[in-house]
Amino acid sequence: MEQEQKQTSLPLFGIPRLLPFVRPYRGTILLMVALGFLSSLIDAVYPLFNRYALDHYIAEGTMDTLPVFLALYLLILAVQVAANYRSMYDCGKVEMNLDRDLRNRSFNHLQTLSFSYFNRNNVGYIHARIMSDTGKIGESVSWRMMDLVWNGAYLLFALLIMLLTNVQLTLLILLLLLVSVFLFRFFEKHLVSLNRQVREINSRITGNFNEGITGMRTIKVLAVEKRMQKDFENETGNMYRTSIHTTHYSALFTASVTLLSSAALAVVLWRGGILTREGVIRIGTLSVFMSYALGMIDPLQTIISNISAFIGIQVNIERFTDLLAEVPEVHDSPEVIETYGDAFAPKKENWEDLYGDVEFDDVTFRYPDGEENVLSHFSLKVPQGTSVAIVGETGAGKSTLINLVCRFFEPTGGRILIDGRDARERSQLWLHSHIGYVLQTPHLFSGSVRENLRYGKPEATDEEIWEALRLVSADGIVRGMAKGLDTEVGEGGELLSTGEKQLLSFARALLADPRLLVLDEATSSIDTLTEKAIQDAIGVVTKGRTSFVVAHRLSTITNSDLILAVVDGRIVEQGTHRELMDKKGYYWQLYRSAFAKESLSGNV
Repeated sequence: MEQEQKQTSLPLFGIPRLLPFVRPYRGTILLMVALGFLSSLIDAVYPLFNRYALDHYIAEGTMDTLPVFLALYLLILAVQVAANYRSMYDCGKVEMNLDRDLRNRSFNHLQTLSFSYFNRNNVGYIHARIMSDTGKIGESVSWRMMDLVWNGAYLLFALLIMLLTNVQLTLLILLLLLVSVFLFRFFEKHLVSLNRQVREINSRITGNFNEGITGMRTIKVLAVEKRMQKDFENETGNMYRTSIHTTHYSALFTASVTLLSSAALAVVLWRGGILTREGVIRIGTLSVFMSYALGMIDPLQTIISNISAFIGIQVNIERFTDLLAEVPEVHDSPEVIETYGDAFAPKKENWEDLYGDVEFDDVTFRYPDGEENVLSHFSLKVPQGTSVAIVGETGAGKSTLINLVCRFFEPTGGRILIDGRDARERSQLWLHSHIGYVLQTPHLFSGSVRENLRYGKPEATDEEIWEALRLVSADGIVRGMAKGLDTEVGEGGELLSTGEKQLLSFARALLADPRLLVLDEATSSIDTLTEKAIQDAIGVVTKGRTSFVVAHRLSTITNSDLILAVVDGRIVEQGTHRELMDKKGYYWQLYRSAFAKESLSGNV
């Protein structure tokens, strides 16, 4: 997982970094805040009604103004009910809109990032950013901000009325409230740090949980349940200890403020009682101060609680904005986007056809996290329709050339030319839309067989789908399924065997009618008879197309136009099968060893 650069505190709790997302709803938020102020003002005014009732209807015994008093009271109550209803509705609206916008923006940005980002960050870590972090941000900007507005405004109005009523009592209460501000500054540093740790540990737990589910079969086969349990318990133990430490500070913070708030009530009862006895203030005024002193406890606690939550939200904002700040290592220039569009707004009317000429022009390449060049000043021309096979031991770096051709990585030096033009002069989407790619580990999306195949060609008819299935010898398998093309494949294709998933992946690639066909050990999960049928189909489908094949079984690439032998990320030999066998070098040794194994197992 990436190490993030942290800061001790964000100004205004990081809200400025969210302004681009909050701005579309500023009208709703302003109305929400205004209604919150109105509601808090009414709450602050209620004790004045009590004072008037005590001083006139009880102390003086006069009822002349009672009808007007009741009418005004009911009117204000109705206004408050309406204001509360609308402000709560707006809070929910803002929260749902922000959740949607933040998650859409996060997910869309992830689609633009390069492969290297996903190599550095696990699924759980990314999932926590998109779902948990954005949810907490949406909740804070709506409900928690509204709580702060209402309670803060109530305290402000209450203090103002108290000052107009009796300065001496107000200053005593205000002195105690100011002490809480110093407490906040004292606890802030610890709460920010601890909340950040909690969020990071939670991301690791989510990642471990995800791996424990998706890798359950491997866990059982390797009998490592105990190890997985221990690793998971270590993380949850860290989460527990850090959370307890955080809770300790939060509880101590809240308890200290509560003590000060209670002290405010004691001050009112003590000093207010003296002033009432001396005739400086009336009993109704003492009632007002007691109501405010009691009424300040809950708002102050709520403010402190929400401030603590906002401190914690800084971490969520950091993580979310850091994700959006991630710059893809492979990206299109502004000029290219202007002409060809991007992945979300393609300008297909400007797209040229792709014919399939590929050239490595003095290419040097080093992986972003590597220290040594994988390729150094490598040049190679692959004319349209050429079949290129890449062979080598496991981990030799066979996929490097494919990654460069598909522009999953950019050359460190030199150029990759597609149809005579630098690949960077045209958009990634333009290139990828002309590539059929079949991975060693097949992946299907949740949905039916038909839906998965149409990812390669959304407008494909059933006849075209069946033809693609026939070419890869998968039509019989699909016809044998309970619902044929409407059969659900499950999450990640879990309801199908590995071979079936591979065949469907192959059919999906062929259905797209690609000009470049890439097979990354695509036949490694298929039995020999099916592989023979696929090889026959490839002979037809690749005619006139350029293909790059990372070979799992060397016997399947003997008819390739060009074979590249890779050792430690370097191409040590290249030529046809016959040429390389006559040289009796690395490929010859590799082929003899692999072919002998295949012969013994009956795979030739």
